[in-house]
Parts: sequence; structure tokens; C-alpha cells
Amino acid sequence: MIRTVPRARAMRRAAAAAVASVLAMTVLAGCTSGETAKVDVPALADGKLPAETVSQLTDIVTNTAAQYGATGAIVGVWVPWSGSWVAGIGTDAQGADVSADMSFRVGGITREMTCDVLHGMVDDHIVKLDDAVNTYVVGIPGAAYDGITLGMLCDGTSGLPNVPGSLRESNYDTLDRVWQPRELASFGLSLAGRGEPGAAYDGADTGYLLLGMALQQASGLNASELYAKYVTAPLALASTQLPDVVGADPTPAPALQGLYSPLTESGMRACDASIDVTESSSSAGFTDSGVTSTITDLGRYAIAVASKSDKKTMPAERFENPLAVSADGPSWYSAKGGSLFAGSLVGQKGAAPGYSTAAFSDPTTGLTVAVALNNGTAGADIAQSVAFALAAVASKAPAASGQTAPDTGMPWTVEEMIQPLAARAMCPQPQG
Repeated sequence: MIRTVPRARAMRRAAAAAVASVLAMTVLAGCTSGETAKVDVPALADGKLPAETVSQLTDIVTNTAAQYGATGAIVGVWVPWSGSWVAGIGTDAQGADVSADMSFRVGGITREMTCDVLHGMVDDHIVKLDDAVNTYVVGIPGAAYDGITLGMLCDGTSGLPNVPGSLRESNYDTLDRVWQPRELASFGLSLAGRGEPGAAYDGADTGYLLLGMALQQASGLNASELYAKYVTAPLALASTQLPDVVGADPTPAPALQGLYSPLTESGMRACDASIDVTESSSSAGFTDSGVTSTITDLGRYAIAVASKSDKKTMPAERFENPLAVSADGPSWYSAKGGSLFAGSLVGQKGAAPGYSTAAFSDPTTGLTVAVALNNGTAGADIAQSVAFALAAVASKAPAASGQTAPDTGMPWTVEEMIQPLAARAMCPQPQG
């Protein structure tokens, strides 16, 4: 169902009341049979973050959201030595306030969960990381995935091309269409330009679609059941799931309205006439980007993944020897095991119809940030840059009474994250 909406209202409305919440510090320990194990993660300070810190965080989110066609956003920032801030910001396109409990599509954060399933199944002796993908996935015409292992698919080093962007763009015309995973994957597998498996990070969505297909075949369970067994049940993520393939709003209700800004004849995005794409089929994302969640669940999940990457508390094989995300990228940015590493942060970014998302956590300090913007047209990098800017502010938050602030910081400044976003804004804003 396609609904046209007017231009985003001004984003500088007061944020919804901050909701202080304490993350459950439970992380997956091999993800076997629904078992969990406790790890030591700094507890959140009581109370809210200081008003000055919240003001800085709010400005970052509202300004960027407006620049990229989002009328609303949901954000969570948890700083163990200072406090927390969880809020809905702005409105939907009809003017109804956004609330912090709304659900949304998490996009590529799904990849981390798919890798959780893989490593859980390895621990359960169902598959091995060096199993060839064609042991489990066969019969895709034109497919060329010899030499690719399940571990490579998780690490994003398959060398496979992405599903073409033109296909993703055209999907906005048929959001209720139910895709078969092998149908989607075949578009990427049929393209030329395959790289050497295991040689470099590519993060191709084709690989995560194939991984989901392989895990289903090996386990006899569907992807939703696998996430429940290895991720959401052990972590008590009650608001996180891979929904049914029938086109629908994200669950649980209420859902954050998702928007898409189509191209105009001039090649610019129609920020004045965004389309409501809240209702769509999860099959277009499957085990690459199909999961839905809430901001508190994402915060809980981010800190769980980060804790698993900490060698002091968990075996770190999954995250050992990360690879540069790009040859010319910053030295502090790398990837392994379905996760991205940015300075001291561990997490993922995502884009799905209607949403740009990111969730990252520091395994040493427990600092955690999660954000969802309700327009995914410009992709996942927008929410990631917002998350990094939020982390830069939060890392310098003053200690609450009785707490001690750690000697921490990010290898980037707020300006280094936000200024490039403003310079290439999809929906330029009036100056002054």
C-alpha cells in the first residue's frame, strides 16, 4: 500500500519525555538451547543524562533527520557513569508525535543476528564455519559461489556482488511483494565482478541472504525460528523478530511511520512528496535486513554483541583479525563476524524501506547508542554517522553523583561526523 505524505514538518519539536531504562546485562554464551550467561558490564547510573548533554544529542538527531527527509526519529543513549536518554523525536508525516516505544525495521543490524545463529549452530555441532555454502544451497541458475564458506558469508568476505541497487529502488513500487530468498540472491549471484573469497571485506547483502538459506537448510527451521532460538529468547528481546512475509507494518504496534523520497525528473529527491512505506514485506530483507525491533531492544542487543567481542569476558574467535571496511577508509573502522568496529565501539548500521538505523556499544565502558530515522532513502550511513556523533557527545558526559567518568573518547569529533552530512544533504535546509 502506497500513501503520499506532505513535506516533513520542522524537526525542532520538543523530544518526547526521556525514558530512563536499565539494560539487562545478559549476553549470549554460545547461544545453545536457549541458555544465557552473565557478564560484567558497567551498570547504568540512576536518573537522566544532564539537560545540556540531552540538548546536544537532540540537535544532532533533529538537524540530520531534516536533512535526509525524516520527520521523526527514535534514539537511545546509555552512559553508565552519567545516565540515559531514550526518546521519540518529531512526528509522523501527519503530525502525530513519535514515541520511544514504536517499532521499526532494523535493516543491516539483522546481519549480526544471522551471525549469532551461525555461531550458535556451530556450537551445537550442526554446521562448521568452513562448510562450503554449496553444501546447503544448490540449484540457483548462474550461481558462482564455489570456494565460499559459511564463515565468509558471515564475515562479509564472500567476494559476491550486491543485489543491484536498481532492483532495491524498484521494490518501492511493489512493497507487498513476497520474495523468495533464492530469487533475491540470484540477482547478485548473476552479476559479474566477483572478488576472491576471503580476501577482503565487501559486506554484500547477497552473502547474508545465502547464509540464511544455508542455515535454514541445515537446521530444518525457518529463519524466524532460528532467531527466536539463538537470539531473541536467550536475550529476552520480546520486541524483536523476523516478521511473517505478508506485507505489514513493523511489529509490535505501534510502528514508527517509514518514509521514502522518490527521484524527480531532475534527479533530485522529492522531499516535498515523500511516500509512506511503513507497510512492506520482510521477505525483501530476509536474513540480511528483515528484522523489526524497538530502540530499547536494540540497545540491549548492541551491548550483548559488544560484550561478546571483549576478550576479557568471552572467547573472541568470531571477532579476531577484523578487516578494513575499505582500503581508503579510516584505520579505526573495520569489520568481522557480522559486526562493524569503530574505535572502541562494536555494532552495525542498517537501511530498510522507510528506515535508517544504527546501534553500537563499547564493551569496556558500556556506553551504548541506538538510533532510527524514519526515512531510509539515503541509506545506512546516515544513521551510522548520527550514532557516531552521539557517541562522541556521550563519551564526554559528566559523571553523576557518586560515579566516576572513565578516561574515554572517540577517534572522531562531532563535527567530523555531522558536517559531511550537512554538505551532501538529500533535503537541504534553509540557512540561519
